[in-house]
Order: sequence, then structure tokens, then C-alpha cells
Amino acid sequence: MQVYCSKQHTNLDSNRFCTSCGEPLPLAVGQIVNQRYQIIRQLGQGGFGRTYLAEDQQKANQVCVLKEFAPQVQAQQDLQKAKELFEREANVLKKLQHSQIPRFHASLQVQIGSKDFFFLVQDYIEGDNYCQLLEQRQAKGQTFTEEEIILLLQQILPVLSYIHSQDVVHRDISPDNLIWRRSDHLPVLIDFGGVKQLPASQGFWFTKLAVNHTLLGKKGYAPEEQIRQGKVFLSSDLYSLAVTILVLLTGKEPQKLYDSYQGMWYWGKEIRVSPKLESVLKKMLAYKPSDRYQTAEQVLKDLPLPAVTQPSNPYITKLKTQIVSPGQKRANAIVSRIHQRTQAVSRALPLPAWLRPFAVSMAGTAIVGLTVAGTFAAVNAVVRGITSITIPSISLPTMPSLPNPLAQPVSDKGSKSNGDVLARRQELEISEVFFVRMVDTLFYSQKPEMQGRTITSKSEDKALRDEWLRIGDDLLDKLEQAELSAAARRKLGSYSQKDYERWRLQARTGKLGNYTASQLNKDTNQKFAELFPGKQREKQNQQTYGQIWYAIAADKVSKIQSNN
Repeated sequence: MQVYCSKQHTNLDSNRFCTSCGEPLPLAVGQIVNQRYQIIRQLGQGGFGRTYLAEDQQKANQVCVLKEFAPQVQAQQDLQKAKELFEREANVLKKLQHSQIPRFHASLQVQIGSKDFFFLVQDYIEGDNYCQLLEQRQAKGQTFTEEEIILLLQQILPVLSYIHSQDVVHRDISPDNLIWRRSDHLPVLIDFGGVKQLPASQGFWFTKLAVNHTLLGKKGYAPEEQIRQGKVFLSSDLYSLAVTILVLLTGKEPQKLYDSYQGMWYWGKEIRVSPKLESVLKKMLAYKPSDRYQTAEQVLKDLPLPAVTQPSNPYITKLKTQIVSPGQKRANAIVSRIHQRTQAVSRALPLPAWLRPFAVSMAGTAIVGLTVAGTFAAVNAVVRGITSITIPSISLPTMPSLPNPLAQPVSDKGSKSNGDVLARRQELEISEVFFVRMVDTLFYSQKPEMQGRTITSKSEDKALRDEWLRIGDDLLDKLEQAELSAAARRKLGSYSQKDYERWRLQARTGKLGNYTASQLNKDTNQKFAELFPGKQREKQNQQTYGQIWYAIAADKVSKIQSNN
């Protein structure tokens, strides 16, 4: 078997270093580092080495990231400086304790062949980076909306505020160093390989590798003082974040958004945002560090509130409720029902637990106040807007649409209502995002002529509402018939090809006894076909049917492991 270095030189897989250029070759899949971490696959490669997905064999095969530190330098003083950079990153990561920064586990010095290699061990963050998310949007002719950008800034600026409070500057903020964590939809800041810890009495840093300055940061994203002079300030991170925002908004690289001859960004041409957001971004992008915001808190304070309209989200159901202005008694009845529904649904909102009752209570209070005032049209507007509440006094995440909160009982199941279906989904601990996405897929596949059509609560749409709920109820029946474990049900919507790769590796390395990957495929396919006859090809859709296929396979693997 042949392997290749980053320069595409051909090598035998038994080699640890490229025979042409001496570059360390990738670690082999299945190789065990430090008698503990088994390599699953390579995640990426940078100037200082590669990153790998690995299993910690001393922690129940928990997945983690191994970050290799192997800079391509030869001189002894350069090697010493490289080792200092590695140790600095390890020390900084030990110090940083934030839920939106990968948790540090260990630093390793391992001898492979005749050379020493250094590794950092960190949490693995399941999700796509923002560069990948942008590419997915662009494939559909879209980019990030201003509302999504404001929410991203609200979520990531507190992370910068935290690291800056520790006198740490990241120096390499860009779309590929921000990961949209799939479990809670929060951005996570990664890759602290370029961090600099500022002395309390020093406003910038400067260092050398031999006679060459070590200038870290991506061209176009890093400010002038960092790229040309090696100086860095807290505001340097704010500059890089602002460039990242422009790229996500426009889908274009920084070089196409900036006139380097005149030193001007293409505002109003390539870059089109609201005046308020433009003002904030311009200050973050000021040429002189002293002219920028000096802290992340200052940026947060000046951010505009997100618009009431929802950002486009392919995972939110297309079923939205619209209420016709009722009479007084009817309005009171609706308010009562909304109160009951909001209490039942509040547990499903993707907000921190302490914010859920507050957000729901604010919505309910607004509705009741408007009802007492007798402004029926306003009640109508508030009820229609209950899925996108904006509370002006604090920055809350945008609340998702709730599928048919006031739907009538399902016609062919008599006692079944939307509340019953929601409660049943919650009892089974199935993700609302996955459930809604799956039911939407089933509904619109049966009624393709309805694509893009919003289903209302009007009497003429009752049959459609009933059909959607019936499909949802049938899906829950199928998932119960699958006899999935609670753990497998909870993970629906979060499985990926990486899970399957891990199971294959376990089978190949004998961790599943005599059970092979082929047998896993056969058994999973058989059970899937029993649940969804004629839908074998649909399992390729990893967002819907594929999630159920993975869940079945996960339980198969767990059962085999428990029997070994």
C-alpha cells in the first residue's frame, strides 16, 4: 500500500517519514499512540502538523482529538522554539475552562521511529466548521443572513471576552476555526496553536524563528499589525472576527472584499448590511488598533437586535399556525389554550433551562395583556408571532417555530391531538429537530404538490393538519417497533458517517469478537427493511431515514459489545 506526504511524494505505508522530503507521514488508521489512543482517521493538516480522530482505550473508547505537533524545521534553535510554542498552547489550554472551547485532556511526548513527536489531546467537537457550512449554503445559492450573523456574534463574543480576560489572544479566528456544535447549536472556538499570552505590562508580542519572524494568522483575516509586524492586541481578534463575518455574509474571500490600494472595504457594493451592523463592523475593522473596539463587551453593547423575522432554517417545520381574529370569548379560550400549550412545549425549546420559563412567561404575559385591552387584531399578530419572540431587554436565541400548537384532534385517531404527539415524542426522548424534519420529509414526499405551501389553522387546511399529525404518530409507532434503546433514540439527528467508521474500525480490530462490518450491514438492513419496506435507497439520506439506520446499527454494536 502507498501513502503520500503533503507534497504528494509516494511512500510505502511502512515508512514513518517521506523518503523524498523527510516530512512525517500520516499515522495509520488503527495505530495506537502512547499505548492508549487508537487512530480512527485524519481530521486535517496545518503548518505545525496533523489532527486525528482517536479512541481513548482507557476511557471506554471515548472519541477525542489528537493534535500532532511536528513543524517542518531543522535548525536546533528552530526546533526549540517550536517546542516552546507547543508547550505554550498546552499551558494555555489547561488554563482555559469554557464550554465553547474544547476541553484539554493531556499533552504527550511520544517517540515514533527515531524521532520525538508531541501531541495534544482534546475533546472532539461533533459538527461542521463555518467554512463547511458556508459551502453548503453556497451550493444552494445562499449565504448567512444578517439575523444569523447577529446571533453568531452574540454567541461567540462572550468566548472572546473570556479568553481576553485571561490575557490570551487567539490570533487565528476564521470560519474554519469556528465549529457549529451539533449537540446544542453553539459556535465553538478551536485551534489555539497560535495563541499568545500577553504579559500584563505589554500590549503586544514579538518573536522570531531563527532570523524569520513567526507571523501567525491567515492572510486577509489577520490585521496589518499582526501580519506585517508580528504585533498583536486584544482588538486583533475582533478584527479577524469581523472579517469572518463579512465572508459568511457575502460568500467571498477577504481579498475580494477589500481594496488593498486604497485601504477600503467595499461597503454598499460587495458588502450589504443594515446601517447599524455596518457601523459596528467598520469599527471592528479599523486600520489602527486604537480606533477599534477595545473589548468584546463593547461590541456586544452596540450590536443591533436581530429582526423579528426568522432566519432561513431547513430544519424548522413548514407547518405554521395562523389565527383569524376571534371574538372576546374565543380570544379568552385561545389564550387559555396557548398557556397550556406553552407550558407543555417550553421543555422542548432549545434554550438554556433557566431561560425557558422566562421566555414563555414573557410571551404569555404579552398575549394576556393584549387580550384584556380588547385589541383582537393585536392578539392575532402576537399569536402568529409566538414562534419568533424578541425580548428587547436581553439577547435571547431566536425561538423556533412550534409545529401546530393549536391543531385540532387528528381525525382518524379520535383522541390524538398535537399535544399528544408532542408529549409522546418527549416521552420517547426523540429530538424535536429530527422528528419535525423527518415528518416534513414524509409529508411532502406524499404530497409533492404542497412543497413551499404553508399549512394554516384555517378550516380548509384541517385535513392537511390531520395528515401531518397522523404521519408523525405513525413515525413514532415505527420507532417504538424498532425497539431502540433510549440512548439510540436520544441521538437521532446526531449520527454521522463518523459513527459508522468507528464501528467498522471496532469490527476490524476484533473489538466486536467475530462480528464483522458486513454482518452489521446485513442485520441493520434487514431490520430497516422490516420497518420501512421498499425504502432501502432512502437510508442514504443521512438527515432522515439514515438516522434511523444508524440508530439500529448503534444498538446492534452495543449488544455485541455487552455480550463479549
